[in-house]
Amino acid sequence: MSDVRFDFVKCHGSGNDFPLIDARGIALSDGEWAKVARALADRRGPVGGDGLLLLGQGAGDAAFSMRMFNADGSEAETCLNGLRCVARMGFEALGIDAARVSLKTSEAEAVRDADLAPGVYTVRETAGPAGLDVAAWPLEAGAERIVDAPVPPLGSDRRFTAVAMPNPHLVAFVDRVDEAELVAVGEACEAAPAWLPNRANVSFVEVRGEQALFVRTFERGVGLTDSCGSAMAASSFAACLTGRLGYDAPITVFNAGGLVRATVGRDAMVSLSGNATWEWWGSIEVDLARARAGDLTVEAHADAEIAAWAALADAASR
Repeated sequence: MSDVRFDFVKCHGSGNDFPLIDARGIALSDGEWAKVARALADRRGPVGGDGLLLLGQGAGDAAFSMRMFNADGSEAETCLNGLRCVARMGFEALGIDAARVSLKTSEAEAVRDADLAPGVYTVRETAGPAGLDVAAWPLEAGAERIVDAPVPPLGSDRRFTAVAMPNPHLVAFVDRVDEAELVAVGEACEAAPAWLPNRANVSFVEVRGEQALFVRTFERGVGLTDSCGSAMAASSFAACLTGRLGYDAPITVFNAGGLVRATVGRDAMVSLSGNATWEWWGSIEVDLARARAGDLTVEAHADAEIAAWAALADAASR
């Protein structure tokens, strides 16, 4: 098999954008899906995105499953911005409005929520518990957990909190985000050094008011991104764990792509409520041998949804 045509939806969660495929009836190997991800997520190609989302069959008590491949073809444990989009497709396919969703290494709950703003399709997802055992990453830094402390092998004076959500995150609270520094730290982790062989996501976080955060993330396998859902969840948990914000109280989490609402329980479960916005949909041909995409057909644009989200994002930026 070389050339394969896929129907897909171009969507985004809080500005984190993806092509999304209903893969329940498609039989491809993991290596082939990695090539599809590289082809469709390539910003120089006809689609572009932060990665590829797949809606898969459910098993056990999970109504459906989700897979997320990063733009470089690596598979992430989860993607909470993407999960909302997959949940929407699953809800619409099955005629339901709540589901347990199977992820690569865990499960999450998703439910249709009240719209964040008129016309903004909203899903609430609950994932966790957040983990603090860095040996499971693995992260070799001479400690079983890192909470508001330096990571000696990183060579940075910043204090980090290491959180698995369930993918690995290093979270640093800063007075003001320095993107050049964030990229430098992110690239050091992206190089997969011996002490961090599976890499990690890195976030710089500003506390804004009593129950608000601004999160900027260098995402593993992607780079600097407008939004990362699991990073927002990890940052919210880290803020509560270190006493910067309160447990069991609504948190507004801003990012370069917009915002989500978060709540962190004392049981380390984190809920995010955010958009799952369709932008356009169509079909495309992928040459699996070369991991190249072409012959794009755009069937329609979701103009009303795009406008509704733009209005919310503009208000959040102010």
